[in-house]
Amino acid sequence: MSVLLAACGSDSGTVGTNGGGADNDSTALKVAVMPTIDCLPIYLAYDHGLFREAGVDVTLCPYNAQMDCDTAIERGRVDATVTDLVRAERMQQQGTKLNYVAATPLYWQLVTNQTARIRQLSQLDDRMLAMTRFSATDLLSSLVVDSAQLDPDRVFRIQVNDIGVRLNMLLTGIMDALFLPEPQSTLARLSGHHIIYDTRQSDIRLGVLAFRIPNTTDTLRQSQLAGFIKAYNQACDSLNAAPLRHYKDLMVRHTGVPSLLADSLPDSLTFFPHANTPRPADIEKAREWLKLTLTIGH
Repeated sequence: MSVLLAACGSDSGTVGTNGGGADNDSTALKVAVMPTIDCLPIYLAYDHGLFREAGVDVTLCPYNAQMDCDTAIERGRVDATVTDLVRAERMQQQGTKLNYVAATPLYWQLVTNQTARIRQLSQLDDRMLAMTRFSATDLLSSLVVDSAQLDPDRVFRIQVNDIGVRLNMLLTGIMDALFLPEPQSTLARLSGHHIIYDTRQSDIRLGVLAFRIPNTTDTLRQSQLAGFIKAYNQACDSLNAAPLRHYKDLMVRHTGVPSLLADSLPDSLTFFPHANTPRPADIEKAREWLKLTLTIGH
């Protein structure tokens, strides 16, 4: 357990270019990533040299909070980020133009503290729920509050951006409930906590790989994007062809999970689709929620 928590600090760093150590080459394609399962195709393509084979230099910039990934792309520090559609649409509203290159298999689970005795959504009344404002977890918080017909003022949304900090608040008994992606949600479950909602139950797919839209005359970036997609799709094929435990070392290295937890992840955990734009219904859901939230205040 200490391995995961140690890997979930607030600092970010540059992993390097194509698995070859730190590189400050300004021409490299810089991608902001998180220690989550939906980033596995990028990690695999990076570690196995698929980006190099496709003729593209890639630098991975790891973060532990989605907000930090998005700040990096807004300020031009990175060229791409793995994020969610709510945050991506919010960034676009604020002037950062993005190209949705791939819908990722990100899903969230609502985990409740075993000491809180919460077994259903209606029991979130007068409880603390950790999430990130203007993100998928914020939208999902609204969804579960509405579906359980709770007073939104009596479900106390606590902003905790760092996934590692959020998980630690659960493991130490500080937080009543929170949204976690994989593999953090599996660690929470194996630690005795309870999952009372899964976004897959509602057919909500909000994960996205977004690139800054380059200058139309920037032929280098256009070529890099084509090479990135080629390598990304190859990585997806590899992940879909073998059980996840086959990539245990990859998960331990990039998500910080203990080796034993990697063995505990179900082989059918997720499917990694080729790069393709998100479903229009998911984009519209994010837009509608943002419009409503910004209209009534948040």
